[in-house]
Amino acid sequence: MSNYPNARFLISAAAAAQFPRDVGAEVAIVGRSNAGKSSAINAIVSRRHLARTSKTPGRTRLLNFFELAPEARLIDLPGYGYAQGPREERASWAALIEALAPRESLRGLLLVVDARRGLMAGDRQLMDWAASIGQPVHVLYSKSDQLSRAEGQRLMQNAPVSAQLFSAHKGTGVEEARAHLNQWLGIGS
Repeated sequence: MSNYPNARFLISAAAAAQFPRDVGAEVAIVGRSNAGKSSAINAIVSRRHLARTSKTPGRTRLLNFFELAPEARLIDLPGYGYAQGPREERASWAALIEALAPRESLRGLLLVVDARRGLMAGDRQLMDWAASIGQPVHVLYSKSDQLSRAEGQRLMQNAPVSAQLFSAHKGTGVEEARAHLNQWLGIGS
């Protein structure tokens, strides 16, 4: 049973002109290629195939907008770091992401970080960018089921922003992530 029974894919945007109207609330889900963004979306919304998952890094190439409730959207962004695709295409992703900055409906960013690797330079750059546009960031340390308890505790102690351990596979942290998302989107309040 989905926690968002009316969740649906809206559009894959290749240009800012294709974005949905700037009304309501939206949260962007971001992270390195293959960090587990699509798996996190599917776990949070309790739907197996809302967002397409792949073992191949860089499969998400456009900004994918999902409507979770009326005027409440989740945006799946292309991964940064290692990604397959032409250089020109990867460069265009930065412009698309930058086009989110002035949106009135943007409420925050869920940053998915592979817990086994921890925060990397690209993650820190993204947090700096979010701070520069006044957007809060909440980190989902994905694949946390592959860490020891001590490694997980150490990761959380060193988190520079709001963060939690998360595993789409085991369901760890799904409720907490969902509560964070709902708060930003104004769902259930």
